[in-house]
Amino acid sequence: MHQFIAGQNLTGSSGNKHDVIDPSTGETVETVVLAGADDVDAAVAAARQAFPGWSRATPGERSAVLSRLARLLEEQAEELARLESRQTGKPLRLAREFDVPGTIDNVDFFAGAARHLEGKATAEYSSDHTSSIRREPIGVIGSISPWNYPLQMAAWKILPAIAAGNTVVLKPAANTPLTSLMFARILQQAGLPDGVVNIVVGDGREAGAALMRHKDVDMVSFTGSTTVGRTVLEAAAFNSKRVHLELGGKAPFVVFEDADVDAAAHGAVAGSLINTGQDCTAATRAIVHRSVYREFVDKVAELYRWVRVGLPADEGTDIGPLISYAHRDRVAAMVDRARGYATVVTGGTAPGGALADGAFYEPTLITDAAPDSEIVRDEVFGPVLAVLPFDSDDEAIRLANDTPYGLAASAWTRDVYRSLRATREIKAGCVWINDHIPIISEMPHGGMKESGFGKDMSAYSFEEYTQVKHVMYELTGAVEKDWHRTIFRIR
Repeated sequence: MHQFIAGQNLTGSSGNKHDVIDPSTGETVETVVLAGADDVDAAVAAARQAFPGWSRATPGERSAVLSRLARLLEEQAEELARLESRQTGKPLRLAREFDVPGTIDNVDFFAGAARHLEGKATAEYSSDHTSSIRREPIGVIGSISPWNYPLQMAAWKILPAIAAGNTVVLKPAANTPLTSLMFARILQQAGLPDGVVNIVVGDGREAGAALMRHKDVDMVSFTGSTTVGRTVLEAAAFNSKRVHLELGGKAPFVVFEDADVDAAAHGAVAGSLINTGQDCTAATRAIVHRSVYREFVDKVAELYRWVRVGLPADEGTDIGPLISYAHRDRVAAMVDRARGYATVVTGGTAPGGALADGAFYEPTLITDAAPDSEIVRDEVFGPVLAVLPFDSDDEAIRLANDTPYGLAASAWTRDVYRSLRATREIKAGCVWINDHIPIISEMPHGGMKESGFGKDMSAYSFEEYTQVKHVMYELTGAVEKDWHRTIFRIR
């Protein structure tokens, strides 16, 4: 039973089945009967029914549920990590040390943040009125989360929404739904009332479209590709819903001539290969000063050759397979096309031997590609890094911004003035200095340009999931107000 609606485990009504595949072996983990439009209707109805009670729960009551959730997740951390690894193919080490602990930390953060909604101070901004601000939940949130970080993205969607008093219907990706379902069931164990969080597992064309267009959904939140994000905007426009989008990225990794090249090379390897490169913030375009360009390329190539591609359960594995054979073939096709106009320094192949049955691909380093080439401009979403040279700081900033995306970026330099310029002028929602990838619960995550708008994590996410209401109290009791004379006079 792979639908979780009104606190019950149900079977999807569409009749269509979908196999959750372990991409490291091609084996079926579980078979899911997908949700249809009727299941979406039921989930939205459950969320609508639960909203009045949950929205009136005190911040302390919401916080208590999330605090219990964090402790229950800790108790089941190993099971979560293994399930996440199996359905995505990511190394068990990554799931254990990044995905699961990061999710628990996010829960702990929102357990506290639920009690700290902020607003302007109540005061007399007009001499004869007192004004105050109410920050109120929006209602039913329809969320769609991606396949690359199923557990973390489910948490990023659910936590700020329910901490602020909303109810949620989440549609996880159909090929990686298992930890999202487990997360919702653990929330129920933590004391969350039935119907506050509902999970529908279906495909985007049926379940996703029904959720985005549903008349009783007050807001939609989507993480995924920019192309699909545009369709979400169109669907939400049908009845003027609020929209939150976290979309694609093509993160620049700018290495100035004064950078520590060893540190930059190590950062480029980690930043480009995390989650086998299936990360919207992954380093994908290294923009390197010509004076250190060859040194940087040589060091990254050497480190790439040390990276171990392997089975997810092997403790020695650094990166696992891509999410599917189809996605592996898409990445490989982009690299193969790049051979016609660029140089593949290392990688560019699928390994054989014991890994031949999985959707594996070697870490791939590409040079000599033009700034307007496909491999430089389009999102690969795989373990591929393209390196471009530059000659001046102005050129570096121009190349960094020469993309429709604006999710994340990094700059590598020892010069404080150069770093300040980079953080000011690079157009991205996050700019790291001398690092690339780290995220923390207290700070926001979200982009600009075609990478979307709105923030996940941090207290800033409450801006997405609450609406501000101005309440004004007249203080004098006077029948005739001074401002009335601008409209009419009593003679």
